[in-house]
Amino acid sequence: MSINLSFKLLPILALVLGIASLVAPRFLNVFVAIFLIVYALVGFGFIR
Repeated sequence: MSINLSFKLLPILALVLGIASLVAPRFLNVFVAIFLIVYALVGFGFIR
């Protein structure tokens, strides 16, 4: 069940971060870092 949620959550998160990086390109590295941290937490099962 967590696999299905991660597949739904990650594209939405990627879309939000992509739009945010267009709006504020100076913070792109912060957005990428947050995305990678969330991706890792989902991968390890800490976030369902």
